Amino acid sequence: MANYNLNKTVYNRREYTNVIDTSFTQIQPPTPPVEDTITVEEFFGYYSKIFYDIPTIGNINSHEYLVKTSGEYINASTTNEETQLLLDEITSLRQQLLNSQQQLINIQISSSIQNI
Repeated sequence: MANYNLNKTVYNRREYTNVIDTSFTQIQPPTPPVEDTITVEEFFGYYSKIFYDIPTIGNINSHEYLVKTSGEYINASTTNEETQLLLDEITSLRQQLLNSQQQLINIQISSSIQNI
């Protein structure tokens, strides 16, 4: 009978992740079947048909979701930044108008007091 020496190497949890690659690098998701895909033109055709059936607000399957995800895709945050800049300018102009109106009132009050 032959004798065989078997060696077993045991790694603790920290060593295990450093020594053994646990990522899936060889497996790729399957390509979708051709019959399940639609063209962009078909998509917008369906979208036009069900437009009013789509909920306005919601985390998924809603117009709000479409706007959010499409906005992220096209980097619409720059549009939001431009909008914020315009809102800040409106606020500043309103403050200036309020200050001017207050000065006008103060001038009218001073004028009235001097006429007394």
